[in-house]
Order: sequence, then structure tokens, then C-alpha cells
Amino acid sequence: MSSNKRSSNWQGWDQQRNKITSSKGGWKIGEAVYNHGYSMMDDLIGQISWFQLLVLNTTGRLPNDKVATWLENCFSCLSWPDSRIWCNQVAALAGSTKARPVAAVTAGIQASDALLYGPGVITHCLGFIQQARQDVDQGKNLFDIIQKRQGNTLSLPGYARPIAKGDERVTAMYRLSRELGFDIGPHEALAMEISEYLTKEEGESINFGGYMAAFLADQGFSNPDLSRLMALWVSAGVQACYAESADNPAGYYLPLQCQDITYTGAPPRPLPKKPER
Repeated sequence: MSSNKRSSNWQGWDQQRNKITSSKGGWKIGEAVYNHGYSMMDDLIGQISWFQLLVLNTTGRLPNDKVATWLENCFSCLSWPDSRIWCNQVAALAGSTKARPVAAVTAGIQASDALLYGPGVITHCLGFIQQARQDVDQGKNLFDIIQKRQGNTLSLPGYARPIAKGDERVTAMYRLSRELGFDIGPHEALAMEISEYLTKEEGESINFGGYMAAFLADQGFSNPDLSRLMALWVSAGVQACYAESADNPAGYYLPLQCQDITYTGAPPRPLPKKPER
């Protein structure tokens, strides 16, 4: 590292030395807890939902109740109480060992941060639909974009689904979008057009991550916004599976006996004797 770069870094550290600065807010003891210019106890408690607070804390913007309701239902769509799902399986196993709830649930949430499901899908889904929208607006042919991307090892983020065809969550959230009075925005319209093409040509369609990313792009959310907002996406399903397992006897979740394991390694053989000296 050059001396100039070191000096620049140290100057920044010196400016922050022994103090914490925040654009979010803080607690002035005896006065108020401030959050992005609001007094939490006076302005927010009883006036906004927890999901409105989550978006405010994460992005600095206070969304209207319709956006917050939409996001809340996104969390419901990713919180299945099925312990076969990997992140839920981690929490269920923790419950079977009688681990504390915080340890079990945070372990399950950590296991959800993958590239095929959970919060990890958002970055690629949003990036794809934003780039596709930009390309189409610049006059590029949509179907050339699709075919070129299908030849890429990353395929089409936000489309197709492992195990099952179609995605019931898209149907439910599309219905909710219209019930809440949201118009179909440019990213959502393009996302559904791509889905129609893939359904006709490949028998595949948009998945929940793709639909959610397109809808929220139209609401002005960025990639950092969504990856942070969705960090707890699976939490309610994780908690369900932890609670069920923790309420059963220890070791009750997926117990194994020796005969349940099929060994395919080397056959029994004598241990070489230590050579005599």
C-alpha cells in the first residue's frame, strides 16, 4: 500500500476516533429515541407497522402501509413450516439438542443465505431484470437477450425452480399486488413477458424471487436494500421447525441407528503391527 493511501485511510480513522457517527439515529437519554428524524415513542409507536419500521431502519425511507403489507406477505411466502427445507432442518436439529432459541434460529437463518433459495437469490434476480429492462428500453431484442442468457452458466436468475414446475407463491403475490391497488410497473411487465415466453418455449416460468425482485424494482428498491431487508426472510418457518423439535424428547429429530447406515468402504482388515526394534 502506498504511503498516500495509508495516510488517507488513517486520516479517516482519526476523524472517527473514539466516537460513533450515525445517519440512522440514536437514543438521547431523558429526551427521546430518534430514528431518521422521527421520535420513535412519539411518532412511530402505534402509528406504523413493524414492517414499515424494518424498511425505515434499513433504507431510511418510511414506506406506505401497502408496500409494508406486500413485504410482510413476502416473508410469509418464505416461511414454510417444513423441516425438510435445509435451513429449517438446521433449526430442527438444534431443537433436538435442546439448543436455545436464539442460537437455533440464527443458525437456520444463516443456512438460508444460499444462491438457489432464500436471501441469496435477490441480488442476481434484481440485477437481471434491471439490466433486461434497460436493454429493452435501449432497443435490444428481448428474445435475443433471453437466448443469450440461457447459454450462460448462470442461466436466467428468477426463472425456473428446482423440484417443482411453476410457483404458487407468484400466483398469490400477483393477486395481492392487484388487490392492494398496485399498477403493473415496467419491471413487473417485462418479467411476466419473459415468463410467458419461457412457459411457451421451455415449460418453465418465473419463480418467486424473480417476481418479487421485479415488483420491488418498480417500487424503487435497490440491491443493497433488498439483500438487507430479506436477511430474516425465512425466520418464521425456521422458528416453527425449531419449536416442534424442541418440544419433543432430545434426539427425536431424524434419529439413526448403526444399521441405518450402509457402509461401502474397505472390508475389515488387520491393523499392521508395529515393527520390532
